[in-house]
This record gives sequence, structure tokens and C-alpha cells, in this order.
Amino acid sequence: SPGGGLGPEAEADPALLRASSPELARRLRGLALVRGGFVSEGEAAELLREVEPGLGRGRYQSDHWDRAITGYRETERGLRGSAGRALLLRVTSAFPPRRPPRPSAHVLDLLPGGRVGPHVDSVKFCGCTIAGVSLLSPSVLRLRSLREPQDWLELLLEPGSLYILRGAARYEFTHEILPDEESFFGELRVPRGRRVALIFRNDPPGENPPKPPRDPPSP
Repeated sequence: SPGGGLGPEAEADPALLRASSPELARRLRGLALVRGGFVSEGEAAELLREVEPGLGRGRYQSDHWDRAITGYRETERGLRGSAGRALLLRVTSAFPPRRPPRPSAHVLDLLPGGRVGPHVDSVKFCGCTIAGVSLLSPSVLRLRSLREPQDWLELLLEPGSLYILRGAARYEFTHEILPDEESFFGELRVPRGRRVALIFRNDPPGENPPKPPRDPPSP
């Protein structure tokens, strides 16, 4: 895929990105990014094996505290398996060197009929960069400008893909996962199944980064 790194100079996979105008696509170049095939099928299966037990302890919720999400369950998970540790290392290049991702991932499990409504991640809980890996089902992530609602960008999130939001795409646009009945990428119907996302964020400025969890001593 074009541009090996994941920094602001990185290129999206053009087939996985649609914009309301070429100008908007240029403006968000490097700020809203999607890469297909970021994790292999084998890595995806291993990541699912690692996060499923934590998810299984929770029940699916119909309403999120800020009303952004329905039909979901979620957990925070420090990724300790080999695939999880390797994934954290690989996504770190998407973050500024002084603002690395937190060591734990936010794991979001969305039912086929669930949706993530338009929202901007709270600046109280999330820093300048969001990176998410999508597993199981394809979906469409839509960004819409807060100031100019006619300006939108859509990312096709195939299983194993990575998306990155930073800068203007992070702060000046809402983002949402389209519900099944609206799940189209242009003319392409993108049927929604169960989707699990591993979402990495960094700390907001001014916060002390959490210390990485220490591995327990070997018995």
C-alpha cells in the first residue's frame, strides 16, 4: 500500500475513501486515513481470541451514556498476546512520538443492527489521534463537518483494515458507523454483520500518561 508509515504524510487506500468534493479529500489527506489488509486473517482470529473472553462477560447495551451508540458491548483491554502486542507496536507510528497510544485498547463489539451515531470523541478522554482496527464485518465510517454539514468523507472499513483520525478529522468532524439500512459506500451495498473494533487513543494534553501495566512476576 502507498506510503509505508502511518504519520500525517501517509496515503489512504484510494479505493476505500469517498469525499463530497476533491477539495475536502485534499484537505483531510493524511488526517483521515484508511488502509485495507492491515492485519491478516490469522492475526484477526488471534486478536478475537484474545478479546472475546472480556467481551463475553458483558451484556449488549441498547443505549450508551452519551446516546451515541446502540446495540453494543465494550471493554478496555491491555493486549498481552503476541498478536495484540505486535498490533500496538504497529499502530504506534500513527501517533505523535510524544503522545503515544495508551497501552490498552477500547474494544467495541457492535451487533449487526447496532450503530455508532455521529459524535466527536470527548477531549476530556481522548487526545489528538484515534486509530481503529475493524474485525469480522465490513462497515462504512462517515465523517461530517461540524461547520459545513454538506462536507463529508466516507471510509470503507473492511475486516482487517485500519482507520486513523487526527487533526481536523478528529476535532472538526463527527464520525459514525452507518447502520445496516444505510450501509452503502457509493453504489456498493455493505451488509453489516457483527463488528468488533480495537480502538487506540492517546491521552489529552496536560495529562500524565498512565504507566504501562507491569507483567506479574513469573511463578
